[in-house]
Amino acid sequence: MDATKLAAGTESGPMSVLLRGGVVILTLLTAAIHASLGGLLFTLNAAVYLALAVAMILPAIAPFRWLARLALFGFASATIAGWLLFGARFQLAYIDKAIELALLCFLAIEVWLFDGGPVADVRRLRRLAAGMAGALKTWSAR
Repeated sequence: MDATKLAAGTESGPMSVLLRGGVVILTLLTAAIHASLGGLLFTLNAAVYLALAVAMILPAIAPFRWLARLALFGFASATIAGWLLFGARFQLAYIDKAIELALLCFLAIEVWLFDGGPVADVRRLRRLAAGMAGALKTWSAR
C-alpha cells in the first residue's frame, strides 16, 4: 500500500500519525537543543518551537493545522538561514541543523499529502488574507 492510500487524504490515518509524531518529536528535539544553549535568542527560539509543536497536535486548531505547518516550515527555514549566516560551527549545531532539515522533509510530505501541495496552501493564505481584510474593513467602517 502506498503512502497516499495510507493517508487517504485525511489527517487521521496511520500515515498521519507517523508523520505528525515525527514532526512533533523533531520539533521538541530542536527546542530542547536551543533551550540548552541558554541566552535570550536561543530561549525564545525554543519557546517558539515548543508552541508550534503544541499547535501541531492541538485538536482545537485542526482546521488551521495547514497554517501551523507553514509557520513551522518558515520558522525552521529561518532558523537554518540564520545559523548559516551568523551561527557558530560546533558539533551540536550540525546535529540540530540535521534535525531541522529532517523536520522540513516531514513537513513537506505533510503539505503534499494533507494540504494538497504548496499551491493549495497559497490559495488558503489568499482566502485567509482576503477574509481578514474584509473583516478589518467592516470593523473600521463602524
